[in-house]
Amino acid sequence: MAQSNRERVGKMMDLLQEGLRPFVERELQAKYKESWRERALDVFPDEPGREKFLDVAALLVIMTSGHWKAVFEKVLGPAMRPIVEELKGVRIRWAHQEAFSTEDAHRALDSGHRLLSAISAADQAEELDTHRQALLRDRYQEQARRDQKKAAAMPIAGTPIDRYAPWREIAAPHPDVRSGRFLQVEYVADLSQVDRKKAETEYQEPVEFFRRTYLTEGLRKLLVGALRRLSGGTADPIVQLQTNFGGGKTHSLLALYHMVSGAKAADLAGMDEVVREAGAPELVQARKAVLVGTAFDPAKPREKQDGTKTNTLWGEMAYQLLGREGYALVAESDRHGVSPGSETLQELFNLAAPCIVLIDEWVALVRQLVDKRGLPAGSFDANITFAQVLTEAARATPQTVVVLSIPVSEYEVGGEGGKETLAKLQKVVGRAEASWRPASTEEGFEIVRRRLFEPITDHRTRDAVARAFAEMYQKDQKEFPAACIKSDYEKRIQASYPIHPELFDRLYDDWSTLERFQRTRGVLRLMSAVIHTLWERDDRNLLILPATIPIDEQSVRDELVRYLEDNWLPAIERDVDGPNSKPHEIDRENPNLGKYSACRRVARTVFLGSAPHKDSANRGVSALHVKLGSAQPGESPAVFGDALRRLSESARYLNVESGRYFIAPQTSLNSEAADRASSRFTADDVEEEVLRRLRE
Repeated sequence: MAQSNRERVGKMMDLLQEGLRPFVERELQAKYKESWRERALDVFPDEPGREKFLDVAALLVIMTSGHWKAVFEKVLGPAMRPIVEELKGVRIRWAHQEAFSTEDAHRALDSGHRLLSAISAADQAEELDTHRQALLRDRYQEQARRDQKKAAAMPIAGTPIDRYAPWREIAAPHPDVRSGRFLQVEYVADLSQVDRKKAETEYQEPVEFFRRTYLTEGLRKLLVGALRRLSGGTADPIVQLQTNFGGGKTHSLLALYHMVSGAKAADLAGMDEVVREAGAPELVQARKAVLVGTAFDPAKPREKQDGTKTNTLWGEMAYQLLGREGYALVAESDRHGVSPGSETLQELFNLAAPCIVLIDEWVALVRQLVDKRGLPAGSFDANITFAQVLTEAARATPQTVVVLSIPVSEYEVGGEGGKETLAKLQKVVGRAEASWRPASTEEGFEIVRRRLFEPITDHRTRDAVARAFAEMYQKDQKEFPAACIKSDYEKRIQASYPIHPELFDRLYDDWSTLERFQRTRGVLRLMSAVIHTLWERDDRNLLILPATIPIDEQSVRDELVRYLEDNWLPAIERDVDGPNSKPHEIDRENPNLGKYSACRRVARTVFLGSAPHKDSANRGVSALHVKLGSAQPGESPAVFGDALRRLSESARYLNVESGRYFIAPQTSLNSEAADRASSRFTADDVEEEVLRRLRE
């Protein structure tokens, strides 16, 4: 029998209790020593609360009421506080028998999974992920039913020149995007799941992975260097991948994983060139050790099928490389939680060569060991020593590569414990690491395009569309930004087709500044929802522009607001998109604007360019950029200028400062003035005052 959403949330509560209990006890003991229980009970003045000390409700209260700053923020960081508070609210709703929509349940399970992953409660996180995936399948079916009912929803009525083919006839989305199956896949690259053969096909199978992977300059150099060293040549033995949240670290580790898994270069897209540049005869099949910090519980040994138990990262690494033989080399060090010496690791690497060690989410594990003693994973100092020994041994051993990811963003690093861990790892590893460059914005075009769309075969028709846009920008130069008038902008349109470069710029330059918006995954998630909706609505526009983002569709709106505060919803519903929104009202009342859906298109463009910069002094977009994000060949840019003017006069949340337009969750100054005037003066009062001033 299928589970209800409420039952799934209840199961999440059970898993949270299992995963949080040892973590909470461990952190409290480290802070308060023998008096930890009494200090924790201080938040329960009543006896019933004290009796339920270790249920999930109590655990969440302990974390947030009185002990967050002193205990838990040091490990989890301030960015995790809202998630814990959210889960506390979910627990109250669940306890009061409230119903959960599919979206509410998915958000709750996603937040629970984030928290369990952050504390390395790997077993509970994995089980919760199975429930989350089941919910995603239900959501997909629910979305498919809605799509059938909404085939005639409110499409944007663009009027481009009809001699050019719409994007849907040139660039077909992948089947999972067309069908909406992307709702089951969250574009999460998880190295641990791939290693355990539990990932989605696009990440699990080497052929499919490389078919959808664009080899950026940074990724290509990483693969070439690793292959060269594994083949016995000269290259960097240690590479540190350090980028902001969503910068492609895990995806790069997966590329290395699949490259050395035994496949032929001819079967993997782009790898023939890697082999030639590395000077190798063929790809090298190497022994692998995969160490993912969020998949390791520092307080729990890992038992293998042959009975071996590993406690530490070095014990796990040795076992993965050479099984029991490898583990025997570090067994004593593993059991006592002390780092082995570099000579021991050199012996291990020599026996395992060619071998590669892939380390992801290292900080997430080691930050939990700050000020802890007696844990199976070893002490904080022992793990830092291991980092130093590991790099020394890899550097001294031929055909050995160590690649590790280290975060930059505060969201990934966590609190003071995470910052201390990061600083120590950077100091130790930085002396031996090679540089690696994440994807540029231009390369991001191709990454997203390849993942979402089938290969384009009709280049001539695509180029004709790009030429038409370039000619429009040249013809009406005063209506558009100077950058799009340059000759290379036409090439940008070709490279990003069928997505307009302005949309990519807003997502990569603006939305990627948000703490939780992953630069690649966030764009993929959003654009999957956008493309699926447009495909279902039979969108006939020439390109996918900021103005054609269907914010009236629930799945698209959910993807946008998940990175914003809740107070954005009223502003979106009233002044951006929807059947009762102000832009839709103005379009209905003005046929010249309604013909183009001009106000809706303008409002969408302004929102996309202003939402991430609510606190910036230079927030919003200029009128020229609004037209760039809205107009197509065959449409007059002046129409969108008129729509912007009308909207700015009547919209409640649309603001204008220094020639830049932005939508904010607070009402605009004009709207505030109008509200105050209407509440203080009647029409007769105004007429009398006008007459008085005229007489004077």
